[in-house]
Amino acid sequence: MSKPTVDPKASPAAANFLRPIVQADLDSGKHAKIITRFPPEPNGYLHIGHAKSICLNFGLAKEFGGECNLRFDDTNPAKEDQEYIDAIKSDVEWLGFQWAGQERYASNYFDQLHDWAVELIKAGKAYVDDLSPEQAREYRGSLTEPGKNSPFRERSVEENLDLFARMKAGEFADGARALRAKIDMASPNMNLRDPILYRIRHAHHHQTGDKWCIYPSYDYTHGQSDAIEGITHSICTLEFEDHRPLYEWFLEQLPVPAQPRQYEFARLNLNYTITSKRKLKQLVDENHVNGWDDPRMSTLSGFRRRGYTPASIRTFCDMIGVNRAGGVVDVGMLEFAIRDDLDANAARAMCVLKPLKVVISNYPEGQVENLELSRHPKQDMGVRVLPFSREIYIDASDFEETPPDGFKRLIPGGEVRLRGSYVIRADEAIKDAAGNIVELRCSYDENTLGKNPEGRKVKGVIHWVPAAESVECEVRLYDRLFRSANPEKAEEGSSFLDNINPDSLVVLKGCRAEPSLANAAPEERFQFEREGYFVADLKDSQPGKPVFNRTVTLRDSWGS
Repeated sequence: MSKPTVDPKASPAAANFLRPIVQADLDSGKHAKIITRFPPEPNGYLHIGHAKSICLNFGLAKEFGGECNLRFDDTNPAKEDQEYIDAIKSDVEWLGFQWAGQERYASNYFDQLHDWAVELIKAGKAYVDDLSPEQAREYRGSLTEPGKNSPFRERSVEENLDLFARMKAGEFADGARALRAKIDMASPNMNLRDPILYRIRHAHHHQTGDKWCIYPSYDYTHGQSDAIEGITHSICTLEFEDHRPLYEWFLEQLPVPAQPRQYEFARLNLNYTITSKRKLKQLVDENHVNGWDDPRMSTLSGFRRRGYTPASIRTFCDMIGVNRAGGVVDVGMLEFAIRDDLDANAARAMCVLKPLKVVISNYPEGQVENLELSRHPKQDMGVRVLPFSREIYIDASDFEETPPDGFKRLIPGGEVRLRGSYVIRADEAIKDAAGNIVELRCSYDENTLGKNPEGRKVKGVIHWVPAAESVECEVRLYDRLFRSANPEKAEEGSSFLDNINPDSLVVLKGCRAEPSLANAAPEERFQFEREGYFVADLKDSQPGKPVFNRTVTLRDSWGS
């Protein structure tokens, strides 16, 4: 099966300050071809913030006829797992992109990075430091105070080479020693105060096994990996802007095969949303959600399971653009993108969430009419057939004995039109011993199928399903996981967990769906008329026993 790719014409050009930079580099001949990369750390699932970076890096490469690499920044084996690698690859492909060649790993370059570290030692630009992590923090200084040189900073080249070799051989315990670059402990840029190149970490690595017990730092690994791969534009978020001088320092000191340039853009901050992988993992580990792909999570696998389309997420990323200015994006923009997509492309269907049985007293017993309803009001998706007979289900909320002002649905003695069917009148409400309405007795007007006879004006239209032929289903009503627009902000003595919305998931069992939904395929999307947009669950939905997740309501229910 061929890999999915993105048609650049599908996403109109939006504000992107990097586009003219890339164009100028190509026009001037600085680069014959653009090569970008997406470098996630495999310590969690990708989230909506990563989608912006994916669309940017893969999108620029696609637009300008270049390539984008997928490189796993796997320098911290204690927190990484093959599960995350597999999920990341799946998410990138699902989003509609394909990386150049095979996926790459920073660990592919561990031998070269080690050899370059030895060269830095030989040049007197790196040393083995014996300070404990606590001592190192003290010596590093602060934003207002310069750091102090480590007492081990002036070790001889020979001693440093010997100690580094012994570090590599596994002689020392975790954290006992570290290899540092010798730059400037008084630099106003904290990242240049003798940053760590290598730490001792006796941990099994998912790619290299037990070959290494020393692992390079992100800052030391990143630029050199870019250079090895011939990356032309190394694009990262603004928090790495102060790391750029260090990125460039390493490239200047080492005989790298290329000179990539780092550019920074503003990360995506979305209200009502958390994208910290540490906090997302906490939600999973403490069972506040049902896994990384819980439809309430901000992970791409969560959005996928909730019913978001790749196109809607790409459209959203295009809408917000790429710039260096920070700010918070309204999650309503993301919800607009998926509503717009599903309104145009999702088949229509009817599902009764809270069934109330209706017996149409004057409809002939044993008679069944097969009514044809369009699957979409604009697109040619064909029709679906709904059997209409004496017994049907409507939603319990569509009948009120004592209706509020403006109620246009069914009331005692009142009439409504059944979607695609007849006008019915409520004649009698049957109640149980507790006074709950359990059945309606209604009558229908046989002259109202698909038309209003002259002089008849029935304003209300409600959805329904046939009692005998409808399929029982489970419906999961998902809402925003957090009730606060800024869930990270918690009052003193509380945490972000206190902002969890207790109504973020409501599970309805015993719902009744029209017959065409009985064998809905996993990830098949629908507009349930008058209810919202729904998707057949990727994992739990089965033929004859469908489970539907609400993707989004028909309108913004959070608006003020």
